[in-house]
Amino acid sequence: MLINAAFAALRQVFSRPLRAILWKSLGLTVGLLALVWFALTKGIAALLVAHPISTDYAMVNAVASFLAGAGLFVGLAYILPPVSILVAGYFLDDAAAIVERTDFPDEVPGQAMPLGRAMLYTIRFAALALAVNLAALALLLVPGINVAAFFLANTYLLGREYFELAAARFRPLSEAGAMRRTHTATVMLAGALLAGLMLVPIVNLITPLFGIALMVHVHKGLSRDRLLKAPSTRPPVAMDRDRLGAGPR
Repeated sequence: MLINAAFAALRQVFSRPLRAILWKSLGLTVGLLALVWFALTKGIAALLVAHPISTDYAMVNAVASFLAGAGLFVGLAYILPPVSILVAGYFLDDAAAIVERTDFPDEVPGQAMPLGRAMLYTIRFAALALAVNLAALALLLVPGINVAAFFLANTYLLGREYFELAAARFRPLSEAGAMRRTHTATVMLAGALLAGLMLVPIVNLITPLFGIALMVHVHKGLSRDRLLKAPSTRPPVAMDRDRLGAGPR
């Protein structure tokens, strides 16, 4: 199921219906990363002016500022996961609605979460992702461990965030979280795909849109599995609710 979902999501990312959102998400992702890089380089430059490395050789401070700015490009890899979460939260409903309409035309579409509530949830989780990735960044000088920490942390964070955002279009957030915990292995494997994508330069910029499409398919697949495994004695109304992937709000 997961392999088929990944191929379907990749196809969707470059499809005509999603193309406009793809360019917008790329622009927003690059813009946010550039803003972070610009702010950090300006901060380092100001710090070197206030506390210069050398008071006799201005060139030393200029080289230090340049190297710091270049080094920040490496650090941006650790900023990308929380930026990806923010971008996904912003474009979630538009992109998910297209995936649902084109790949699941015979099923009832999901309902958008109120924008304020969705963004509050997204910002809160992006802040957590930022804290975790900064902790992984602190391990940058420890070969092997830093990459493993980055991958494992983002496997959990991205899997959890993207799945719950996709599932919340059909069920309350509390139920989406419970469903994620029930299917931890599947969601973690999907999160590992996203974390692995994060490690590929340039390609990692499509993570927000790919993650949305992937988790729409994963949620739909898990919802069908729940229906197939449901006891035949369940009331028809409850079975219909699982078939639609919708819970009481």
